[in-house]
Amino acid sequence: MTNSTEQEGPDPNESGAGIGDVEVAETVAVAVDFAGESESATGTDPVAEIEKWKDVAARATADLDNFRKRMAREKFEAIQYANRGLLEQLLPIIDNFEMGLKAAESAEGNGSIILQGMGMVRKQLEDFLADQGVEIVASDGVAFDPNVHEALKQEPHESAPEGQILYTMRRGYRLKDRLLRAANVIVSAGPGTAS
Repeated sequence: MTNSTEQEGPDPNESGAGIGDVEVAETVAVAVDFAGESESATGTDPVAEIEKWKDVAARATADLDNFRKRMAREKFEAIQYANRGLLEQLLPIIDNFEMGLKAAESAEGNGSIILQGMGMVRKQLEDFLADQGVEIVASDGVAFDPNVHEALKQEPHESAPEGQILYTMRRGYRLKDRLLRAANVIVSAGPGTAS
């Protein structure tokens, strides 16, 4: 038994156009569309089109160059300041060590062997910080700078002008060009009467 729908043959309702004829017609229609686009594209100035694409290429090149420079700068800074967190955590330990050293000096005097050993450890700490690029922020006797100093209070002082730092409560530190910790200072209010 054969099924009549399985047999392929020309449809009697069609006007004799086969599948191959349809593909040729589509190809001709597409070719006409491309030809229309090329004619409209040739209506613009080719020199202007070239200049436009040169400008686009130059901008893309500049963007890529800027991106590379930014990435190199960020990588350099990440390496340069990688120890910042560690150094910030080390500063309070150094402060406590300094307080212990001052207490030992006042209790034992400068001749103590323990005090001399603590002095050597202090020197090693200072050398380590210097090797890491850490500097102590200058504070005693200089003018108050809110960028690197933190004023705890002002006190009247007869010989120091207003705004000059009288003494430092806690040292400040700088890592290369960035502030790790501001110095805590007492600032002169200038000559005046003590209340």
